[in-house]
Amino acid sequence: MTDARKKLLIVEDDEGLQSQLKWCFEDYEVLLAADRTSAIAELRRHEPAVVLQDLGLPPDPDGVSEGLATLQEILGLSAHTKVIVVTGHGDRENAVRAVGLGAYDFYTKPVDVDTLQLLVHRAFQLHALEEQNRQLLERQVDSPLDGVIAASDNMHALCRMVEKVAPTDATTLLLGESGTGKELMARALHRLSTRTEQPFVAINCAAIPENLLESELFGFEKGAFTGAHKTTPGKIETAHRGTLFLDEIGDMPMPLQSKLLRFLQERVVERVGGRSEIPVNVRVLCATNQDLQTAISEGRFRDDLYYRIAEITINIPPLRERGEGRIVLARHLLGRFARQHNRPLRGFSDDALVAINTYAWPGNVRELENRIKGAVIMAEGKQVDAADLGLADHTTGESPLNLREVRQIAETRAIREALVRTSGNISRAAELLGITRPTLYDLLGKYAIAADGQGTVRPEAQASLN
Repeated sequence: MTDARKKLLIVEDDEGLQSQLKWCFEDYEVLLAADRTSAIAELRRHEPAVVLQDLGLPPDPDGVSEGLATLQEILGLSAHTKVIVVTGHGDRENAVRAVGLGAYDFYTKPVDVDTLQLLVHRAFQLHALEEQNRQLLERQVDSPLDGVIAASDNMHALCRMVEKVAPTDATTLLLGESGTGKELMARALHRLSTRTEQPFVAINCAAIPENLLESELFGFEKGAFTGAHKTTPGKIETAHRGTLFLDEIGDMPMPLQSKLLRFLQERVVERVGGRSEIPVNVRVLCATNQDLQTAISEGRFRDDLYYRIAEITINIPPLRERGEGRIVLARHLLGRFARQHNRPLRGFSDDALVAINTYAWPGNVRELENRIKGAVIMAEGKQVDAADLGLADHTTGESPLNLREVRQIAETRAIREALVRTSGNISRAAELLGITRPTLYDLLGKYAIAADGQGTVRPEAQASLN
């Protein structure tokens, strides 16, 4: 742990004991507070990893009510902070009560320097290990596919489908709105295939002028047209033994559609200006955001080509239909961009979470990435709020979570979303759902939901939920 992280907050109203404890921990950056208000102010300002707190605080120095309230507020603001409560001699009952509320450990007066130093040292070590684990988990992907974030039921189903299709050579059509991640899914198909060590070649059929697209795809011979100074293989040849990804295939001109159809049938290409047929072994993936059935009825797309490219069709859901996956993806992106820009941001504010859930996301994942990247740069506080995202007008109207309407599916979805919103904090999730912690633990076991920040449904329960 770096020195900047080794901040110890001591919450104690006895000035003499404050001085003694400060002397005991001279190796740390010691912060002092005498009551709840000053303790919370120091917590917000310095974010100490460990707090050493007396339970007897003003205005109730002889009781524990204020001390327990301070403990709960500290953990509510910073769930990962390690709080060691200090109690009077023989006051084991309140010490255990504090631990039940989330305190890391307790210590009874009078102060034994060596024991207290050991407790604090171990608390710092545990905090450092947990922080490392959180960073590693953030870099991992909640999905069976590397590079794809999947936390909702429809995305998990999509990933299972991709895993089945990937090892085959079936020509696959990816359908989805702009910005949903069609190329990312195509790369995942390639990565999980037997061709993973071979080239992945992508071409956007809508981005290249019609008069150039044919030569880009099929290549050309020297002298085939003005400027053709040397023989050049096309994208199809370049992808030999690998994967060819034809993005926005719905925009391909009709004359080229017939030539592509011949290639898919014969698996040979003929370069522009050439006469020889060149065999090519390639797996073809296509994608479009258009309704190809409509395009066929309007005469803009060949039906025989459609049936060739759609041996397998994969529909990618828009971001607005990914449920709790929106927040999981947003947190993943926030962590990535915060590291890139070296910004010490600690997640999203409550209004930002509401906005992420209620906004329609017409630009899908691409829009989410752009908004979060901009928010990371512009955010002035420790958290990204709705205004930073440019979504201040979308912080109301969110459907409440409750467990009364239906049973199995509705309860499961509500619990998972509560866990996502609270980053796996059981106490806050139970409060959000309007139930007790024991009841929530019973429901987690009943529906086989992992108590984590993704609300993952374990395999044994997945079948009954589909």
